[in-house]
Amino acid sequence: MGNNERNQKEEKKERKKPGIWQWIWAILACVCCILFVIWTGYYAVLILIPVFIDIYITKFVPWGAWKQSENPTIKRVLDWVDAIVFALVGVYFITTFFFQNYQIPTSSLEKSLLVGDFLCVNKMIYGARSPMTPLSFPLMQHTVPVLGTKSYLEKPQLEYKRFAGIRSVERYDIVVFNYPSGDTVATKMQNADYYDLCLSLGHDVVNSDKAQFGDIIYRPVDRRENYVKRCVGLPGETIQLTNDTVFINGKALPHPKMMQLMYCVQTDGTEISRKVFEDLGISKDDQDVMSIQKVNEIQQDSIKLALLGLEYNPDPNKLGLLYVNVNMTADMVTKLSQKPFVKKIIRRNEYYKRYAEYKPMVMNSVTQRAYPGTYHKNIPYGDFPALWIPKKGETITFDEDIEYKVAAYGRCIKNYEFNNFEYKDGKVYINGQEANSYTFKYDYYFMMGDNRDMSADSRMWGFVPEDHIVGQPMFIWLSYNKDNSSIRWDRIFTKGNKNS
Repeated sequence: MGNNERNQKEEKKERKKPGIWQWIWAILACVCCILFVIWTGYYAVLILIPVFIDIYITKFVPWGAWKQSENPTIKRVLDWVDAIVFALVGVYFITTFFFQNYQIPTSSLEKSLLVGDFLCVNKMIYGARSPMTPLSFPLMQHTVPVLGTKSYLEKPQLEYKRFAGIRSVERYDIVVFNYPSGDTVATKMQNADYYDLCLSLGHDVVNSDKAQFGDIIYRPVDRRENYVKRCVGLPGETIQLTNDTVFINGKALPHPKMMQLMYCVQTDGTEISRKVFEDLGISKDDQDVMSIQKVNEIQQDSIKLALLGLEYNPDPNKLGLLYVNVNMTADMVTKLSQKPFVKKIIRRNEYYKRYAEYKPMVMNSVTQRAYPGTYHKNIPYGDFPALWIPKKGETITFDEDIEYKVAAYGRCIKNYEFNNFEYKDGKVYINGQEANSYTFKYDYYFMMGDNRDMSADSRMWGFVPEDHIVGQPMFIWLSYNKDNSSIRWDRIFTKGNKNS
């Protein structure tokens, strides 16, 4: 009897008598398929049920026929192809609907999440998004490494849809989201905000100088950079910052436990060693941004020193040193203030405001541009003007403060909700028609970093639309400390949504 006839008989015998485990795997696969369809509404996926039944039970289709090849080279190659394809499909499926890896690249959430933390992001808690750009390489956000080409095909583009989740975004949640202002990118300056470049240098300059800025490209929502911040403002609320304190609808919010601010530290003349800063938990990067001044070079007048919040000493040689930009949490401030050589600790933003009171000429150096950048240009550090956060189904009118509303909400209406938006001669036109109002179709959120004075967040670039929300950090699976090239073992498998 030939090998082919023997194989055929064995296959028929196997088809007639599937084992108990084959039935278990078939039932499990079919149940998972049905549950996935119920969750997503992707009814076309039901076509996989007869495939699973045939793979495990009936075996009419020779799915693994290539494994019977007598050519070892072909068999080895197809083994690898099978493993790679299975892995890619599995990774694509898992990262699209369930979990995603994310690495903390900046210090905007220190000390809650540290640079070098690797997070497992839970997409199911807020409900996973359906793939908007379905044809893309797994594990590549927007660019293929080395080649520098796009890792996705721009077409087809699917409409935004979010599946059922456990709950909605809540205040103080740490949230991973696609960077809204990253819809447009200068390819040679991808780390710079395109709109900020245009605001600072001029739209025509940025769009015409390809040698410096490269091509200007558009990225779909789910292909924009991933950011992670803490949600501070919810849809429909009015947010404001005064003296580093957040107010929601006029009520002050408690600070997150690990929130950091910049401080000015006055000593009796003693230089603070790096060891002291390291013991406090101040990173090398934060130490590098500090500056040191002699207090007697700032001011020798007791009244003006008191105005600055500093301590006066009649001996001009013993006024001490002033460390500026010392980045600390409230607990770190308490510990440092107990050092015998520390005379005063004052918030840097408060110090700036006091300094500007009697030296107006320095006002520009202690102010910032705040969102909307075309409207707020000289806001003191630590402050943010009152701003209403758009809510799905709520309406704004263009009957007063039109220029402000256009600056604050024009990007939402045009870039995020895909309307043709124009403002000319004092009138608003939406989709070619003069408009006196607009009703939002998305919820929006206001995100901020815990490292308040070192975070580029909604205070600079505005709101995060609901379709940009990716998920919430579930746990830290690895934490690498670049300062001393070591692994932070005490952080591994700790909660990712810290201080919530």
